[in-house]
Amino acid sequence: MLVNGDAAEQPGLIKDTTTQGFRQDVIAESMTQPVLVDFWAPWCGPCKQLTPIIEKVVKEAGGKVKLVKMNIDEHPAIPGQLGIQSIPAVIAFQQGQPIDGFMGAQPESQVKAFVEKLVGPVGPGESEELLTAAQAALEAGDAAGASELFANVLALEPENTVALAGLARLHLDMGDLEGAKGILSAAPAAKAGDPAIAAVRAAIELAEQAASLGDTAELEARVAANPKDHQARFDLALALNARDRREEAVDHLVAIIKADRKWNDDGARKQLLQFFEAWGPMDEHSIAGRRKLSTLLFS
Repeated sequence: MLVNGDAAEQPGLIKDTTTQGFRQDVIAESMTQPVLVDFWAPWCGPCKQLTPIIEKVVKEAGGKVKLVKMNIDEHPAIPGQLGIQSIPAVIAFQQGQPIDGFMGAQPESQVKAFVEKLVGPVGPGESEELLTAAQAALEAGDAAGASELFANVLALEPENTVALAGLARLHLDMGDLEGAKGILSAAPAAKAGDPAIAAVRAAIELAEQAASLGDTAELEARVAANPKDHQARFDLALALNARDRREEAVDHLVAIIKADRKWNDDGARKQLLQFFEAWGPMDEHSIAGRRKLSTLLFS
């Protein structure tokens, strides 16, 4: 999260205004650079979510845009003149005129995109830089370094879904299922559908399924003895995936679909989709697997 010391580094970048101060703080200031006006009230829950996000993005913009906050309970005249009927409401002023705006709480990515429309690219924030470094550590095989970096992100933003998912996946890769589940439980309910969270949740479910299957040799022998033993082939696909033999896992599920699409209530196709979710849409095996599935279903 942002601290008050950050604002002190750029005096006047973020301030509160009044009805009397609006002309100077907004109209006059907007003649030289865009000014965002955040209309809020102490009783407004979404305002409390949005204001820290706007402050963060404005600070990251490095002085290209200013933020002025107005409490509409104490100063109702200006929002009344502008037709502000619900809050939070953010209006951008430039050259003394309102030029754009939005209402309601927005995620950081949307606020950043809004500001970038006004002033051009905004540099990455501290959390984004840490996440980039964490990804580089993962690619270099430095799991401990990545874990520390994800933890640093969560110290700044406890509900950052990318960091939560990354840390949970590290525990999962180490075989610590309970640890992974515990980390994932910290994700807010409202972000349960976030792609990063959903992917790790699917991977955890797959790991739990595979844990009871044992060695692949027995399953491979059963499939070799009876290629129509779909359950053995299905279990083999789960076991192979747990051992990171993804291409083979895909091929066994595709074989079931080809032989009997309706088997186990379309279970092979559903399982294949869960693989894709757990691996991520850009994983090479997800891409190849979707191609094989599409060829089978639509040819």
